[in-house]
Formats: sequence, C-alpha cells, structure tokens
Amino acid sequence: MARKSDVPSPYYGEPSKFDPTFRGPISNRSCTDVFCCVIFIIVILGYIALGTVAWLHGDPRKVIHPTDSYGQFCGQKGTPNTKKSILFYFNILKCANPAVLINLQCPTTQMCVSKCPDRFATYTDMQLQYQITAAPWEYYRLFCKPGFNNPTKPVAQVLRDEDCPSMIVPSRPCKYINKNDSNWRAIRKNFIMAIVSCSGITGLVDAKEVGMKIVEDYAASWNWILIGLVIALVVSLIFILLLRFTAGLLLWFTIIAVILVIAYGIWHCYLEFSLLRQQPGADVTIVDIGFQTDVTVYLHLSQTWLIFLIALCTIEASILIILIFLRKRVWIAIALLREGSKAVSYIMSTLFYPIITFLLLAICISYFSVTSVFLASSGDAIYKVMAAEPNCMYANKTCDPETFNKTNVSKTCPGAQCTFAFYGGETPYHRYLFILQLSNLLIFLWLVNFIIALGQCTLAGAFASYYWARRKPQDIPTCPLFSSFSRAIRYHTGSLAFGALILALVQMARVILEYLDSKLKGASNVAARFLLCCLKCCFWCLERFIKFMNRNAYIMIAIYGKCFCTSARDAFCLLMRNVVRVAVLDRVTDFLLFLGKVLIAGSVGVIAFFFFTHKIPIVQEDVPTLHYYWVPLLTVIFGSYLIAHGFFSVYAMCVDTLFLCFCEDLERNDGSPEKPFLMSAELHSILRKTEHH
Repeated sequence: MARKSDVPSPYYGEPSKFDPTFRGPISNRSCTDVFCCVIFIIVILGYIALGTVAWLHGDPRKVIHPTDSYGQFCGQKGTPNTKKSILFYFNILKCANPAVLINLQCPTTQMCVSKCPDRFATYTDMQLQYQITAAPWEYYRLFCKPGFNNPTKPVAQVLRDEDCPSMIVPSRPCKYINKNDSNWRAIRKNFIMAIVSCSGITGLVDAKEVGMKIVEDYAASWNWILIGLVIALVVSLIFILLLRFTAGLLLWFTIIAVILVIAYGIWHCYLEFSLLRQQPGADVTIVDIGFQTDVTVYLHLSQTWLIFLIALCTIEASILIILIFLRKRVWIAIALLREGSKAVSYIMSTLFYPIITFLLLAICISYFSVTSVFLASSGDAIYKVMAAEPNCMYANKTCDPETFNKTNVSKTCPGAQCTFAFYGGETPYHRYLFILQLSNLLIFLWLVNFIIALGQCTLAGAFASYYWARRKPQDIPTCPLFSSFSRAIRYHTGSLAFGALILALVQMARVILEYLDSKLKGASNVAARFLLCCLKCCFWCLERFIKFMNRNAYIMIAIYGKCFCTSARDAFCLLMRNVVRVAVLDRVTDFLLFLGKVLIAGSVGVIAFFFFTHKIPIVQEDVPTLHYYWVPLLTVIFGSYLIAHGFFSVYAMCVDTLFLCFCEDLERNDGSPEKPFLMSAELHSILRKTEHH
C-alpha cells in the first residue's frame, strides 16, 4: 500500500513532498538575495553621502526667502531686509514674456518691501500731487529703489533706469463681504463677479500671506488637532476590540451607517443645489472664480453642490451594487475578519507595529525633503544683464554686479542693469543636479517600499505563527512579532530590498510619465497624448499587480525563508490554484475595512467640524480664533484616516496571511487524525463553501 504522503496531490499532480513535521515559520534559515542586500547597503551609504554633499553646498534660505534683483534675501534676520519679507515686482506683467522660460529671468526690477500696496497710483500722478503736498511721494518711495529720493526726476529717466515702478497696483482689489449681512442675497451676484475680476497675479502675490495664515492657524489649534487625533486613536482601538466579539454586528452596522450618512449627504446637497439654482449670480462656474482661500466662496455656487451630489450618488450606487451582487461574499469576508480578530487578540503587539513603520517613514520622508531642499538650493547666484533697450547686444549675458559699473555695458546699453537671475553653476556638481534629484527620488521610493515590505513580512511571520500553532494560544511562540522582525532583518533584507526595488522602478516610471504629461498638456499632438495616456494606464495596472504579488511573496518569505523570486512564484501558483477564494477575499475584505476607516474618519471629522465652527455650546469659548477653520478640520480628518488605516492595515495583513496559510493547510493536510487541519472548524466550513459559489 502506498504511503499517505506519496498519494498524488490534487494541486501539484505529483507526490506530496511536504514536511509532515512543519509547524509554522521555519527557524533554520539562511540569508537570501545577498547580492541585492549588498547593493542596498551601498546605496544607503551613497544616499548618506549625497545628503552630506547637498548639505555642504545648499542654502535653504534660497528656498525659504525670496531673492531681490541684488541677490539679497527678503525677510532674513540680521540684514537690512529683516522687516521686508515680501518680494515686489516693478512690472509683474513682464514676467508673462515667453523669454522668461528661456532666460529664467523676469525682466523687471524686484525688491523687498515690508507690505504690499494698498492703493493705486502712477508716477506721473504722484509728481503732479507732489507740487501740492509731499504725502504722495512718502507713500510712493516705499516701492522705489533704496536710496532714491528725487521725486522731480523726469519720468522717462526714472522708467529707463527703473528707479521706481511706472505704477503700483493694490494687492487686494477684491473686498470680501460678510455673508451674514442683511443684504447678502441681493449683492451676491456683484460679490461673485468681483471675485471673477481679480487677476491671477493677485493670487500669486497673496500666496505667501495665505501660507502665513495657515501656519498661524496650526499654531493656534495644534493642541485641539492633537486631541482630535487622540480621539481617532481611541475610537479605532474600541472598534477593533468590538470587532473581536461582535464582528458581524459591527460590520453590518458600519455598512448601514455609511449608507445612511451618504444618503443624508445626497439629500442635503440636493436642497442646497435647488436653493442656489434660484439665486442670481450662483451659476458662476468654479473655473471662473479660480483658486480662493475662503472656501465659503465655493459653497455659494450651485455647481459646487451639483458636483457633490453627483459624487455622492455615484458612491452610494457603487456600495449598493456591491452589497446586492456580493451579499454572500460579504458574509464570508465577515467570517474571515472574525477569524483575523482572534489572531490579533492573541498577538496584540501587532496593533502597535504601524507606529514603528510610521516612525521609519517619517525619518525617510524628512531626510528626502531636507536633501531635496538642499539640492535645489545648491546653486550659486547668477546675475545677468537686464537691458532697457530690446536691441542691446549684452542682454541676458552673465555679469558680475561688483564690476558691472566698470564695464562699458552701461555705455553701450543705457539703463542696463546687472540683476539677479537664478541660482546655478558650471561645475560638474551643478551640471548634474537634475540627475542627483532623480537619484534622490528613486532611492526615496526604494526606502519607502522597503519599510512597508519589512512591516508586511514582520506581521506575516507573526500571524503565521498563530495559524500553524496546533493548540491556540499555548503553542504560539513567545514574542512572535519580535521574532518575525528579527528573522526579516537578519535573513531577508536582500529579498525585501529586491521586491521594493522592482516596485520603486515602476513608480519612478509613473512619476516621469506624469511629468511628461504635465509638459504636453498644451500640445496639439493627439497621438502623443493618447500614447502617454495608455502608458500611464499600463504602468498603473503594473504597479497594482506588483504590489499584490510583493505582498504575497513577503508572506511566503516570512513562512518558508526562500528568496524573493522563488517566494513570488510559489505565492502566484498557490493563488492561481485558489483563484475563486482569492476573488472573495481580496476585494470584499478590503471594501469592508475601507468602510470602517471612512466611518471612523468621518465621525471624528463631524465632531471637529462642529467644534471649529463654534456649534458646540459647552466648549464654544475654548475654540481658537482661526483664519481658515478648514485647516485644522482637514488635518484632523486626514490624520484620523491615517490612524484608522494603520490599525486596519494590520487586519488586512492578518487576513491575507491566514488565507495563504489556509490554502497551504488544505494541500498539506487532509483532516485525518494523522494530518489534521490547523484551521478552525468555522474557517474551514466557510472557505470551503467558496468553491461552490
């Protein structure tokens, strides 16, 4: 009689070669993908060297502070421009010249000022008024070159030498109206049309002021933002604990709650749209008014609520269709999450591993950002000749401001000036700055993907230890999370780096394609745009596939300790042999977890909205005064979603690991006393049913 272990396997078509003594992640391992590990370490050392070189050559002040025509920083402490933090253009319309893109120089004088103009004036009018009173000149001289004090100088010479601007334009031509005024409805149309009349130049001038207000809002509300994130953390923990005991009830409550909330949103958007459709001036489009820092402006447009209405209807319809056609799969996914909650309850330390991932990612992102800033500011100040006459032979030629007055340029081209153009250089280091920035981005993507891969492999090893334990929790190893982390770092750094590199290269290709797409937006070559769109779509699909395969390959690495390619092949073959179950598991469980994350972020966001808009009477006096309440509100919502995502990503990894272990369990064992299944009876019965659906 043939031995049971030699019976042909229905999955492989050959005698089973499984180790009958297998009890989970193997401990007798060897290092995998050593060559890639060595390359990875060399790249990290090179990345440190790149950051050091950038730090030696760079100057962040070039990015933080604007630079005037004399190469001086605006707003820098310890200089004459300490209180002059705003860059003023004599004639900003000259910056719209196409030559700016070639010469990288706006052909107008730029100087640092303490405040933007608040009234309209011309130099000619100022001279006429100066004959009566000196007040107009005292105001106008604030926007002239430092040291110029001759209001009677002829206009032609002033404009030729660019001692003063020909005119100054107020930076805020639009006066915003309080929406609570009694005549708000009557003047809405004039208000919106006034916003439309604002030039795009005004928005550029106000950008720095908006940034300062946002920083002030963060400074005034950071403690309340922190409280909101702590609330999100507590809610996420409570949700996970309840999921352990009431998975079915809680998930169905989440589904119904999300459906009802979206339904209420649809009803509210329809009411607002119906009301605004009857109001004069509310039919102005969002494109017409452009970017506005006051978000309430958009809420008075009917098009805004129409967009909200269509988006919510689409989301609601998608959720209902999924529930109708996949209602049986939803029950199966709930059972999988219930089984996953048992594993999480036995290894509670896994819930806090995302904190390690977050810290590592924060370090990586910070290093990348600092290196990018220092690389971007590594150039030396380059000065070029700015000619007053168009036929000057020295126009746009490089010059030295210290020796410029000793040359014959000013004689040949009257009114020419040597002004700051940009930061650059002619050394090999400066010539390859663009390549260094691309290298910085590629290594950054590689490190980020490696950190994520390390987390996935670590969690997979911990949950595999739970699954393959015969008696739970007695046979679960001590400190399974730490043991799994140690194995991943010690033996499989090369394999994790290999998978992360493949994904980073694809992501880098997507970044380049997005860059090319932004450059070709104004092009009329339809064929090129179509080809680029197809490439973007293909690389997006390729990235999604590689992420899916890497995730499962890391699970196999955590269990069996093989190299990346072998693990990816084994994972792919195993998934293909269980393709029906994969269809059930992958999308439906992700869908349920996504609804949970949306519910947590949405509930905390609603509380934050009522708080920052002074609609909670109990704490109304404690609410800080803000320029834009949406700054802390969006921060709380986004942060709450990230916190919930961190906790739920552990669940998602747990479910994926248990699923692959289940498939392996079916192929290793047959349920007999000699080879019993290690899965729970409930999980076995539920996943077995998927073969018939």
